[in-house]
Amino acid sequence: MDCCQTPNNNCGCNTGCCEGMEQYQKQGKRTIIIDFLYLDLDVCTRCQGTDDSLEDAITDVVKILKLTGIEVILNKVHINSVEKAIQNKFISSPTIRVNGRDIQLEVKESQCESCGDLCGDEVDCRVWIYEDKEYTVPPKAMIIDAILREVYSNSLVSLDDEKKNNTEFQLPENLRRFFEAMDKK
Repeated sequence: MDCCQTPNNNCGCNTGCCEGMEQYQKQGKRTIIIDFLYLDLDVCTRCQGTDDSLEDAITDVVKILKLTGIEVILNKVHINSVEKAIQNKFISSPTIRVNGRDIQLEVKESQCESCGDLCGDEVDCRVWIYEDKEYTVPPKAMIIDAILREVYSNSLVSLDDEKKNNTEFQLPENLRRFFEAMDKK
């Protein structure tokens, strides 16, 4: 599901535009909002692999969550501009957030040849660390663990808390170079 196509046409990207989700949650439905933020799904093998792994994980976990009355909402957000990167506080590609929390606390990156080919410059993309191993695509088990941790932690990111902690976001240099190279292309 694309961003801004959740119930009530609100998004779950925790940028302040999804205030209607609070009303949806007040209607007695528990929801888990998963945001998938990416640079490219046509060329980037890391973004493509992450999309596939996320879809597989959601397919598996949604069966269990439905039985407990929890709905999963997936927002896919194509970060195609500096403005959109800043709006979504995008720090590395690809990113998966569950209820506003990045599933990978540490941001580690390595050279991504497919994004480099895409923009004509060297670009680093996210490396996922799970059970002390590095992956260029997050393992399905890692994503399921993150979703279930959020379900059983009983904590939701409050939009008010998000606004209180709203500090000036600085676009990482790596992403700035990517968008500059794309603009030149």
